[in-house]
Amino acid sequence: MRRPLIGLTSYAEHVTYNGNDVMAGMLPMSYVKAVHATGGRAVLITPDDPGTDVLESLDGIVFAGGGDIDPSHWGAERHPATEADSGRDAAELMLMRAALEADVPVLGVCRGMQVMAVATGGSLHQHLPDVIGHDRHRAAAGTDPLAADASAFGRHDVELQRGSRAMALLGGRITVNSFHHQAVDDPGTFTISGWCPDDRVVEILEDRDREFALGVQWHPERTGDLRVFAALAQAAARRAGLGTSALAA
Repeated sequence: MRRPLIGLTSYAEHVTYNGNDVMAGMLPMSYVKAVHATGGRAVLITPDDPGTDVLESLDGIVFAGGGDIDPSHWGAERHPATEADSGRDAAELMLMRAALEADVPVLGVCRGMQVMAVATGGSLHQHLPDVIGHDRHRAAAGTDPLAADASAFGRHDVELQRGSRAMALLGGRITVNSFHHQAVDDPGTFTISGWCPDDRVVEILEDRDREFALGVQWHPERTGDLRVFAALAQAAARRAGLGTSALAA
């Protein structure tokens, strides 16, 4: 029996490979490993030739982390600290809207959660230090979020809304890793179901009317806690009409 097929959005970067400069579709392997560890089969979706037809072949989709979203998508002027990728924005906003309309199970991670809000008419804070007065949602300037060292991330607690799907999955309070400077302001059509208790920064979005639509502001793929990936895999298996045996790692 096949595993549920789960797409992972990715980004394009110039890299040096075998002495040559090439444009490559990129995504940290931690995302792929998280999907495989929880019973799914991962495939990368690159932003170079965007189209919603890819959703016809998928049982679920992860919108991965990465750079900033251009504030033009919610009618704001660009902050000096904002570094947007217009190609990725266009591809992912289109895919997000189509996935939600088709009720394809969706998991948004960091930037991916922000895409959920913006795609449904919401907005972001472009630079958190301007709003909350500190930069503890990411580590010190110059650190690399792709480094193996966990010190690249900030850490803080998240409180979850009583009665939410997220609380049923994760409990009432958890400690998470964190690397972002944009954050959700208006959640669009989604419900806020988790926040940082220290500064009320939005940490979880969900839509209880859909099969599975959950966004988290942290990076679970870089931890041992893969419950949100497992929940996505279960929803994807249900959509595909697969039994629980399909999720055997």
